[in-house]
This record gives sequence, C-alpha cells and structure tokens, in this order.
Amino acid sequence: MSDNPPIDLIDVCQLQPLGINPAAFNFMSTTLQSDHYVCCRETTGPKNTVAIVDLKNNNQLTRKSMSADSVIMNPAEFTIALRANGTTLQVFNLGSKQRLKSNVMHEPIIFWQWLNDNEIGLVSANNIYLWNVLDGTDNGPVQLTSRHVSLANCQLTQMVTNYDSSWFAICGIAQEDNRIVGHIQLYSKQRNISQPIEGHVCCFGKFRQQSASVDTQVFACASRTATGGTLHLLEIEHQQDAPPYQKKTVDIFFPSEISNDFPVSIQISDHYGVVYILTKFGFIHLYDLESGKKIFLNRISSDPIFTAAKFDDGHGVITVNRAGAVLAVEIATDRIVPYILSNLADVDLALSLASRAGLPGAEALFSQQFNQSLATGDYQAAVKIAASSAQLRTPDTISRLKNLPAQPGQPAPILQYLVYLLDRGTLNKYESLELVRPLVQQNRAETLEKYLKEDKLTCSEEMGDLVKVANTPLALAVYYKSNTPAKVVNCLADLGQTDKILPFCEKVDYHPNFTALIQSILRVNPDKAAEFSTQLVAAQPDLNIEQVADIFFSQNYIQQGTAFLLDALKEDRPAQGELQTRLLQVNLINAPQVADAILGNNMFSHYDRPTIAALCEKAGLFQRALELYDDTKDIKRVISQHAAEIQTDWLVGYFGKLNVEQSVGCLREMLSGKNKSQNMQTAIQVATKYSDLIGASTLVKIFEDYDSTEGLYYFLASIVNTTQDSDVVLKYIQCAAKMGQTKEIERVVRDNNVYNGEKVKNFLKEAKLDDQLPLIIVCDRYDFVHDLILFLYKNQYFKFIEVYVQQVNPSKTPQVVAALLDVDCNEDVIKSLLQSVVGQVPIGELCDEVEKRNRLKILLPFLEASLAQGVTDRAVYDTLAKIYIDSNNNPEKFLKENDQYDTLVVGKYCEKRDPYLAYIAYEKGQNDAELVQITNENAMYKYQARYVLGRSDPELWSSVLSDENQHRRQLIDQVVGTAVPELEDPQPVSVAVKAFMDNALTGELVELLEKIILEPSPFNDNPSLQALLILTAIKVDKSKVMNYIEKIDAYDPDEVAPLCIENNLFEEAFAIYNKFEKYTDATHVLTDDIMSLDRAEDYAEKLDKPEIWSQLGAAQLNGLRVPEAIESYLKAEDPANYEQVIEISEHAGKEEELIPYLQMARKSLHEPVVDGAIINAYATLGRLGDMEKFLQLSNVANLESIGDKLYAAGNYEAAKLIYRSISNYAKLASTLVYLKDYQGAVDCARKASNVRVWKQVNQACLDNLEFRLAQICGLNLIVQAEELDELVAQYEYNGHFTQLISLFENGLALERAHMGMFTQLAILYTKYQPEKTMEHLKLFWSRINMPKVIQACEDAHLWPELVFLHKHYDEWDSAALTMMDHSEVAFDHASFKEIIVKVSNLELYYKAINFYTNFHPSLLNDLLAVLVPRLDLPRVVRIFQKSDNLPLVKPFLISVLEKNNSVVNQAYHDLLIEEEDYKSLRSVIEAHDKFDQIGLAERLEKHELVFFRQIAAIIYRKNKKWNKAISLSKTDKLWSDAIETAALSEQPKVATELLDYFVETGNRECMIATLYSCYSLVDYDKVLELSWLHKLGDFVRPYEISVAKENQSRIHVLYNDFRVREAEKADQEEGPQGPQRLLITNGTGLPSSPAQIGYNATGAGFGNSGF
Repeated sequence: MSDNPPIDLIDVCQLQPLGINPAAFNFMSTTLQSDHYVCCRETTGPKNTVAIVDLKNNNQLTRKSMSADSVIMNPAEFTIALRANGTTLQVFNLGSKQRLKSNVMHEPIIFWQWLNDNEIGLVSANNIYLWNVLDGTDNGPVQLTSRHVSLANCQLTQMVTNYDSSWFAICGIAQEDNRIVGHIQLYSKQRNISQPIEGHVCCFGKFRQQSASVDTQVFACASRTATGGTLHLLEIEHQQDAPPYQKKTVDIFFPSEISNDFPVSIQISDHYGVVYILTKFGFIHLYDLESGKKIFLNRISSDPIFTAAKFDDGHGVITVNRAGAVLAVEIATDRIVPYILSNLADVDLALSLASRAGLPGAEALFSQQFNQSLATGDYQAAVKIAASSAQLRTPDTISRLKNLPAQPGQPAPILQYLVYLLDRGTLNKYESLELVRPLVQQNRAETLEKYLKEDKLTCSEEMGDLVKVANTPLALAVYYKSNTPAKVVNCLADLGQTDKILPFCEKVDYHPNFTALIQSILRVNPDKAAEFSTQLVAAQPDLNIEQVADIFFSQNYIQQGTAFLLDALKEDRPAQGELQTRLLQVNLINAPQVADAILGNNMFSHYDRPTIAALCEKAGLFQRALELYDDTKDIKRVISQHAAEIQTDWLVGYFGKLNVEQSVGCLREMLSGKNKSQNMQTAIQVATKYSDLIGASTLVKIFEDYDSTEGLYYFLASIVNTTQDSDVVLKYIQCAAKMGQTKEIERVVRDNNVYNGEKVKNFLKEAKLDDQLPLIIVCDRYDFVHDLILFLYKNQYFKFIEVYVQQVNPSKTPQVVAALLDVDCNEDVIKSLLQSVVGQVPIGELCDEVEKRNRLKILLPFLEASLAQGVTDRAVYDTLAKIYIDSNNNPEKFLKENDQYDTLVVGKYCEKRDPYLAYIAYEKGQNDAELVQITNENAMYKYQARYVLGRSDPELWSSVLSDENQHRRQLIDQVVGTAVPELEDPQPVSVAVKAFMDNALTGELVELLEKIILEPSPFNDNPSLQALLILTAIKVDKSKVMNYIEKIDAYDPDEVAPLCIENNLFEEAFAIYNKFEKYTDATHVLTDDIMSLDRAEDYAEKLDKPEIWSQLGAAQLNGLRVPEAIESYLKAEDPANYEQVIEISEHAGKEEELIPYLQMARKSLHEPVVDGAIINAYATLGRLGDMEKFLQLSNVANLESIGDKLYAAGNYEAAKLIYRSISNYAKLASTLVYLKDYQGAVDCARKASNVRVWKQVNQACLDNLEFRLAQICGLNLIVQAEELDELVAQYEYNGHFTQLISLFENGLALERAHMGMFTQLAILYTKYQPEKTMEHLKLFWSRINMPKVIQACEDAHLWPELVFLHKHYDEWDSAALTMMDHSEVAFDHASFKEIIVKVSNLELYYKAINFYTNFHPSLLNDLLAVLVPRLDLPRVVRIFQKSDNLPLVKPFLISVLEKNNSVVNQAYHDLLIEEEDYKSLRSVIEAHDKFDQIGLAERLEKHELVFFRQIAAIIYRKNKKWNKAISLSKTDKLWSDAIETAALSEQPKVATELLDYFVETGNRECMIATLYSCYSLVDYDKVLELSWLHKLGDFVRPYEISVAKENQSRIHVLYNDFRVREAEKADQEEGPQGPQRLLITNGTGLPSSPAQIGYNATGAGFGNSGF
C-alpha cells in the first residue's frame, strides 16, 4: 500500500485470540450481517456453541450453547435468529431473554439474511420469502416470489433489498467450466417480475447528482467472467425531478497471477457516492458512483475473504478473512481528494467528490472558481460553486452574495444560493439565520415549520431568538435542536407545558434556577406552578421545600401551596416536621375540612402534635384533638365536655389507644358525670371491647363502685362467652341468679367451658333454685354424679334423678345405679329405673359397677329385656355367661353354642371355677397362650396336643416346642402317640414336621418320620416325607442314609442326590444316580466329586456312549491330561469344546497333537478360531510353507488378530506374511520396522496414513539417524496438533534441533498448517535461533498461541519480541512494564504512548511518569498530554512537587487548568509567583476558582510587587472580606478598586466607612465616585451630616436632587394605591357577600394582598432614578 493511500484500513478485531475455534472461520459457520456483531458457530464434539463478538462494545465475547445449524445476528439489536433442521426458525432477544418469533417452514430454508433491522429474507429450493420478525405479531414468513431456475445449482451467498423494499436481489455462485461463475436474480416487487443476471455480487444504493434536488437510486453488480471483470451501474425507480443517470459498465482489474479470484462483496457508500468491491483474495476496488471512474486498487488481506457488510453507517465496508481477522476499509477523508488530484490528476472527479461529501483538499480550486465566476458576473455558477464547497459556506460568502446586485429576470444571488442549498440538503448555522429573518418578518410560520420538519435548517440560539418573537412553539423546537436548554425551559414555561421541563432537564443534564422558574410560572398559572413544583420535588430530592412553600403562601396561594406540600412531604421524614406543622396550621385556620382530611389519611407523623391538637379543638375537630393529645387532663376535658358530639364507635375505638390508667380514669369520668345514663351504653361497649386489656375485675369494681348492677350484668353478658376468667363467669351466674335469669344460668353452665365446676356446683347447691337442671348440668359435665345423686336423694328430688337418667344423660346410669346401691336404695326402684332406659345404657360399665358390689343377679331382667330389644353388646352375653356359670345353669352348652361372648373374659372367669369350661372358651376363641397355660397347669396334654395339631399354626408350634417349655416332652409324647395316629389329613402333619425341624428336634423328628413312613400309615409313599427322612438322616446319622436309599424309592433323585453331595456322601449320590439311570450325573460325581478319572474312564468304556466320552474329555482337559482329552474327544467325534481345547493345547505347547483334532473339527465347523489355530500351529512349529498353502486356501480365520498374536510373540516373519496377505499396511509398517526395512516401513506408513504408525516409524528413523525419512514422517505428524509436544520432546531429547526447526519450516507450507505449528516454531526460534524470532512473529502473530510464545520470549529474554506480543495480545499492562523494565533494548516513545493509554492498572501511569522523569525528561510533557483524561491530577502534581521538578511540567499544568482542580491551580500559582508573572496569575485566578483563596491572598498581600497585592485585594473581595480588600486597596492607593469593592459588598456599613475615609482625607473626587457607585448603600441622613460638617453642599447637590425625585415617585405610587384600595373597599361594602369557599378547591376567599412596595436602587447615577 502507498505511503498516503486514500483509504483507512482498520484492524477491528482478531477472532482467534478471543478463543474462537479457527475451524469456524468460513462462510457456513461465520456470519457478518453488520458492523455490530460477528457470529461464529463452533462444533466441539456433540455440542454446538455460538460465539457472538460485539464489535461496538470493546469486542465483548458472548457464548451460547445452541443446536442450530445456522445463526445470524440482527444488524442493530442484540437479537439472534436461529435455524434448525432447515425448517425450524426462531428469533430471540438475548438482552431480555425473550423469544420474539418462531415458525416451522413446510420446506427447508437453504439461505437467509437480515435485509434490514426488522426483516429477514429466506430462500428455499423453490421459493423466496420475506419475514418481518419485529412487527409484534405471530405472522410467519410471506412468500415473495419463486426462485429462478438460474440459481438452481448455486450456492447462495447474498440477498439484498433497496431502501423501500421494492427491489430485491439474490446472488449465488457455482462451479462451471473450471471456474467460479455468478448468477443474480433481480426481482421487482411492484412489477412482480424476476430477471436473471450474470454476476457474483450486487447491491442497491442512492446518491444525489450534481444540481439534483432528489436522490437517484442505483443498482450495482460486479462479476468475473472468462474474459475479465466488469462493474455494472444502472438506475432503478427513476424520479421525475432527478436528472437521468446513464448506465455505466466499467472493467474491473484482476491480477493475472490470481486466476481464480472473484468479487465476494460490493457496497455503496451513499454519503460519499463511492463503490467498494472486495474480492476473495483480499483486493479492494474503489469506484466513483456518479462517473464510474476507478479511484483506487490495493490488497488489504493476504488471507481469503468470505463475507462482508457495511461499516460506519454505510461509509465503509467491513469483512472477515479465513484467519479470523475482522478488517474495515473506509475512505480517508483528509487524503482522498489530494490523492485524486496528485495521483489521478482528475480535477473533475476531485471536485465532484469533495462537493458531494464535503471533503477537504479542494479548497483552493473552489475558491478560485468562485472568485472567477463573481468576476465574470456568472452569479448562478458562483452560487453552485459556493454551495458545493463546505469551506466556502461561511458568513463571508453570504455577505458577498448579499452585496451582489440582482440580475434582470433572476432572483437575488443570495436567494438563489439558499434555494440551491435547500434543494441539495441542509443549511448551516449562518445560512439558516439568513433564511429565517425574512420568513419571520413575513410571518411565514408554515414555511419555517416545513423546513424544520424536513431538517433543512441548522438550529442555533440566535435563530431561536428570531423565531420566538413571532412563534413560541417553533422557537421551542429551534432551541431544542440547537441544544439551548435555558431557552427551552423558558419556552416550555411560557407555553404551560411544565410537565415536560424536568424530563428535558434530566435528558440534557441542565440545572436551571428552579426557584425563579417557579415564581415565573406562578405569575402566569398558579395550578401549573403547583404541578411543576410537585414534579420538581420528585426529581430534585435536595430542593428547598420550605422556600418553595413560602413562594405559594406569601402570595396567598393556599390551595396550590397545600397541594405542593402534600406531595412534597409524602415520605413523612422527621426533618420535615416543621413544614408539616406549618401546612396543618395554615389549613386549620383557613380550611379545617382540608386539615381534617390530611389528618384522617395519616399522611404526617412528625408535626408539633400539641399545637395542632389545640388548633383542632378550637376548630371543632374533637376527634382529631383526642387523637393528638397525650396529656390525660386534656383527654378527660374533651371527653367530659364533648363526648356527646363524638361518634360512639370512634370513641370506643379511641379507648384502644389509651393506656389502662387513662382508660379507667375516662370510664370513671363518664359514669360519675351528670350524663351517666347517656354514657352507660358507651361505657358498656368500652368495657366489653377492652376487658382483656383493662381487666374484668377492674371493670367489675368500677360498675360496683357506681352501683350499676344492671350495667355489670350487661357488661358480663357481653364477655361471658369469650372470657377465660372463671371468676367472671361465676360473677355472671351470681348476677343472673339475683335477677332470676335461670334459663341464662342453664345456658352458661351448658355452653361455657371456663367456669370452675366445683365453685359453681357449691353456689347452686347453696342457692337451692326451684329448677335443679343447672346443678344437674354442672355435675354431669364435671362428673360430680355421685355428689349430685346424694344431694338429690337427700333433699328428696327424686323426680330430678329420673330427669337426669332419662333426659339429660342416660350414659351416666351406671354411676347413678352405683350411687343408689351405695345409699341402699330399694332394688325395685333400681330395676324400675333401669327398665326405663333399656337400650340407652352402657351395659359393660353398668355390669362392672354392679359386679363390684356382687349384685349381678339384679341385672338379669334388664339384660333379658335388652336382648329382647335386639341389643348385641358383647357385655350382655359376658354377664349372662357369668350368671349361668355362677348358677350352674347348663354353662357348657351356652359356652359351646353361643358365639357372642368374649372368650377371654369368660375364660378368665372360669379358670378357678372349672378349667374345662375355661378350655372350651379358649378353644372357641383360639386364645392360644391362655389355652396352653390352662392345659399345662392342669396336665391336660392330650387336649393341648389335639388343639396344636388342629391349629397348624407355626408360631404356636414354636411356642410349645421351645426349650423354655418344661412341658415339651409330655406334649411330644401325646403328639406322636395319640394325636398324629388320629389324623388322616397330611397338612397338620407337614406343619408339625416343619415345626420339629425349625426347633432343631432332629432326633424326635426321625422318630416321628420312621413311625409315619416305615410303619404302615397313610403317608408311606409320600415323596416329600421320604426325602425329608433321608435329609434328616444326613444331618443326624449318616450311617442310615445308604439303608434308606435301598429301602425306599419314591423320593426325587434330583433333589436328594445333590444333598448327599453337599454333605460329602459321594458314594450315596453315585448310587442314587446309577439306581435311577442318570449316567451323566453319575459320571459327573466320579470326575468332579470322587475325582477318579481312571474310574470314570472305566465307567465310560462300560457304557460306551458318546456323551459320556465327551464328558470324560472335558474332565481330562480340566485335569490337563491334554493328549488323553483329545483322544476322548476324537472317540466322541465332538468338536463342540474347540475353543477350550485350542486354548489349553496352545498354552501346553501341544500343537502337534492339536492339529488332528482341528482337522476333525474343520469337517463340521467353519469357525475363525479353528482356522486361526491351524495357522498359529503351523507358524509355531515353523511350518511356514504349510502356512502359506493354508492361507492360499479358503478359510475363515481372523487373520488380523492372528497376525497381531504372532507380532506380539515376536514371530515377525510369520506376521509379515499375514499382514501382506490382508494388505494391512499400518501393521505391516510396524513389522518392517522390527525387520529394519525402514524405506519399506515409510512406504507402508504412507499407504496406511495412521498417526500411530507415523510416530513409530519416525521414532525408528530418528534412532537410526535416517533424518530424511524421519522428516517425511514428521510432516504427517505435525499437522496433528495433539502430537506436537511429544514429537518436539523426542527431537529435543535426541539433540536434533536443526532438523526439528527444518521440519516445522517445511510444515508451514502445508495446507493443513495450524496454529500449533506456528506457535511451536516460534518457541523453537526463541530457544535455538532467536535472531529469526521477530521476523516470524511479524509474519504470523495472528496465527500463534500468544500466551505460550510470550512465556518462551520471557524465558529467552527477548524483550522487543515480548513487547510486540503483549501489544498484539492486548496485554497493555505487561507491554508497558516490559518496555520500562528493559528500556535499554525495548523502549520506543511512540509505541509507549500507544500502549500506556490502554493499560488497565492505573498505577502504571505514575510508574511511567517516574520513568520518563528519570530517563526521558524531554518527552515527559508529551506523555502527560496523552494521559490527561486518565490521571489523578493532584497525585501527579504532588509527585513533581516532592521531586522538585514542577517547572518541568509547566506546559502540562497549563493544559489541565480547564479542569479547575485545586491542587493543579495552586501548583500553577506557585510557579507564576516564583516567575513574578502577575498577569497570568490574575487571569488564571479569574478563570479558575478552586484553590485556597484566603491562603493565596495572605501570601500575595506581603509581596513586594503592588500588582500581586492588588490580586490579593481582588481575592479578598471575591471571598467577601470587604474590609480586608479595602484596607489593601487604601494602602496601595488603588481608589477605584476600593470603591468597586464597597459597591460589590452591598453592605451600607462598608460603603459608609469608605465614604467617611474619603471625606476625612479630603479626597473629594473619590467621595463623589463612592456616592455614584454606592448610591443604594449610603443613608441619606449620613450624607447630609457629612455635607454639613465638612461643607460639601455643592458636591452632594446632585445626590440630593436624585433622592428628592425618588421620594416624590414613591409618594405618588402610594397615593395611587390608596385610591385603588378605597375604591375596592367601597365596592365590597355595596356588593353581596359570597359564600365561604373551600380552600382546597377555591382558595381562601380572601382578597390578595397588594403588591409590596420596596426600595429599588438604580445604581445608575444621579439622574437616572426616574425624577
């Protein structure tokens, strides 16, 4: 590229250092829809991830796991579109994590692209679709048109549209005739016509031609044909007012050495009118859009380019190459016009481009042509020239055109100039002012508004001032566009749009004087002022609310002020208490209803409560007064005086806010007053509601103290149902008894659960009510039944006993009967009572009570009556059974036949009376434990044995057969001798046998089984019992087993024989199998259990069966009798066990004996193992000839595994024969290595193309110094990234450094060269050839692993190279440190400045400053200039102050003065004082005020130069140290400074003292000047006094005249005001009085106070005050 190219090449980003897989840098995986995002789809194993690089946010990388097959980012928003399986489309907003749209297509989408910010174009095999994804609907893609046949076999690369989406174009490329050709489908939506065009890329654009008023739309396409490249430019959608655009065809130059290059992108810059064309191999072409002329050609990338998009709002083009570099190209605005003039010598093109885009470089030409046109009188040409040059559009040009005369028949030149510019674009500031003036004068607001909407004018404050006179809304728009916030705010206030002021101020960060603004709004619209003030408080928390409130209240705007304060104080802060009080005071005086509403809403809590309470009481707001009063006296007073005026409900609720003492006092006050009867109901409600708080006892005492029995009753009635105090309930019962409320007593004792039953029972017994039902209820609830019956029986209340049993609680009949029996009541009475409650009594409990008293017979009639009524209660039958047993009334029959009684209860009852009856009951109820116990205790073993066998319960058997049962032997004798012989059912016997086994009674079991099986019985032939007998004998007495085997034969041999084997009874097992002719099992016992192969061989010869021989062969094989086993298999002709035979024979080395067996096996089997064993046997025996013959025959052997086996055994010759026969070059190469045939190994490795083989052959070649062959292997290894480390380590270990570097140098030219190779070569250079490192890094820095190479350079102390790497890896901190630490070899000032501004550790700035101070002081200010935005200025100043080098950085201090930093200012002051530069010191003090002003003044007032002392006086004056300033000025006789100070002080005392000084010193002129400057500060009487004392009458006469005139004016104003007020007063007295208005809606109803009259000093001189 030339030294001053007309373009800027920008390295936007490097994707690979961001961690993106280089494999993704291709057209299918990386998409670039705009200059905002690069999107790369990476595939790592089964997972797919998407890497999104935000180019406008410091290249921030975002990764997302996505399974999509294509992803494209929205050109502007953080929105991604995903395509999966070709048909599923989804769009997500990644910022809000919201799915915007999704759709499933009916056909796969082959290509898609964002056409603009809202729409995506989609192309399938047959159709083209358009999808608006941001329209807020669920609509899917809409078909646009059909895909043209010319794109059928193309890979689609691009889809574009014009600005209004009326034209579309789809591009594709295909391989035809050994070259890449392009096809374009151009589609007009309006005409619905498609046209095929030959071309690789295309785009739409627009620009404005010379002298045109509208834009021209252009379609551009570029192609590479067999004969060359062509650019076509043609117009679409021609507009009527635009000049015609002639179609242009321009040749595109392609270098002959790059024959397969073609265009991959074309972009039009509408702003510049330039066409950018990018080719695949990185060439950039620039063409002028209007003329079609070529501007520039150069190569910007050595790596291929595959995608591109518009850059910088369409001003340039951005692209991504195959190396992952994101590059951008844009016109160099400051160089392109000079380039065209100097390199192309095309003046017309330079002027056209400069005019169209406002580019510099052609100013001299424009100025020359402009002057020539003016000189020749061609004003029209001059106007066009001036309008075409940005440098000529100045006030001077406007002035010259205004001064030109108008030519006949033509408008004035200035008007032509403005109209021409309006047609072409926007007027600048000066042109806009020139146009607006006549429009305002002519009141053409519509025209002005039209120009503003079309953005034809450049707005300014001056323009707004012009427009405001005529149209405030338009002026508002002008001020807004010109960024004049003060004027915008004023306009909004004038227009009443106060709601827009604060949002505007916040938006532009403007802080007006809100107090003055509120006052101005208040004068115009009070309600708007209140509304604005409310908004202001919300936006400005630090606003002085009190000051704003004063504005409203001082002008009697009570309603607006209240509305403002209500909103401003809504947060109810403690600091706002005074304002809250003031707000309530104002409203309580003027509008009590408003204050009541405020207090009722509990809006405030920090006001002065006593003050507001007193005001509320005066205003008649008694409820509010009570709410606010805290003093009990005040509360009692209000309640005693105004209780009748307060709502009862509220007053009751109010008591809840008082403490107990206050509440009691208030209640007593209510009950003791004259309104006791009226307050009684309220007192009862209060007492009821707060009984828990005050205490029921206290309240009872209050009512009793004031003799209010009825009140006490009603109070207790209200709380008795909720109280938890038993005494309260008792007190209520007592009150009810006094008032004769028996029913209420009955209700309470029935429903209440709180009272003390004992106390209430005693009270009711003492009260002796006529109705004893309450007493009955209490005794029933608290189980005082016995006491109740005794009381009723004693007092002869017999009727109430019947009432209790029959009506109240029949379930208590047992207790009643018990009590009656205890008092020896007549049995007939009891029987009669029981008969009256048949079916209602708990019989069990009744029987228990009667049984305790031994009177069961009394119940017999009741029980029989109960049974007659169908009662099924078991207690009835239990009691009847007991009665029958006691009376001996045939109890055995009842016990056997009746199923309703409880067997346990009755059995227990019978145990001592008759054990047999107990046995009957227990047997019936299957009460095992009780039955066993009763039979054991009474020696009833026969009954027990029969019962146990009949039950057949394993648990019962376990219980009676346990060791702990001392009666077990007797029971067993009865079971064996009596119970079992009586049975015919085998089930109980089986259960019994199992029980004997479970309890380890083996001897007893054998005894039982022999009796059952060997003696005649129904169970003789039972197989299970026979097997059990043998099993038991095996466990108990093995000598009996053989006898049992011979005697019985109904058992199962497959069950018994294994048991014999398990117990080592092998002969018995053999006898069983042989007896039942199970020869195979018998042979198995001989071979595996008896382990006699000879006996088994004899047995096999005896039987002579093939299966026996096979079984014998397997046993012999397991016994390693290989020849005998093979012989047995041959006799059986059984090859089934060939795998085991082969394995054992090969391990035993019996290949010779194995071959006959294998040959026999091959007759019936075709197994790979058999054929493989034959090959292995031949190889092992060295019979390679037989082996080759066998390999030539048909076989099914797994030759590869056999070869591997021989290879592992070291039989390489045999392995070579096998690998060669199957063409396994990988393993053949390894074999040849061992046979030392290296050339052959390399050839085979090349055919195998296997990494492991290459490694093995490479290692062998290195070991034998075959470097040429080793390099061949290495080149195939280094392209595998995971093999690099091992390969490098191998070379380095052997010391072959030169060969290793040569290997990598040759490898860089490989097509599969990857980052690891470039990285490793860089590391090797650092170690062994450091002089080549920098060159390598500069060429390939983008393709290396930076961290690894950085470490290598650091280890090798290659500091310049290390700095280079840190810079390109964005490690700016490390680069700066390295450059400073090793400055002798690595420092470069220009590079360091570039680095230091990008570091993240701010401490490096100060380290760099110290470094420059010590080593490069001359460059220090240059460094500081670039660091200014990031430096802590006070710290920097202190560094140089500490090192006494402050003068060294004076230029730096001057450059940062504008920041107005106190430390910087003071340091600069020190320098200026040292240099005695008082002029600079005064100017800097006036411009920058942040410093210790008093300290500086104290220093300067002692300076020997008067100028510095004058500065000290100025500083004192600025800090309002008036006396000090005047004293200094008087010392140095600087009278004007002293007078000016006095005037600025605005303090009469200061001015008077200065006036006295001048009079006393006789300085008449300064005295007059003081009166002139301090006119408003000097008292008139003081002046007269001085004049009289010092005879200065003539000097002060003008002053006296001014004062007299001013006084006369004031009197006149007062008189006029007095007349007006008198007239208004008379009108009010005559007119009707209006109704009182509510403050919150209509104000106070009071007249506004007259305007205040104040003293306004003129300060302008003696004659200008209005005389």
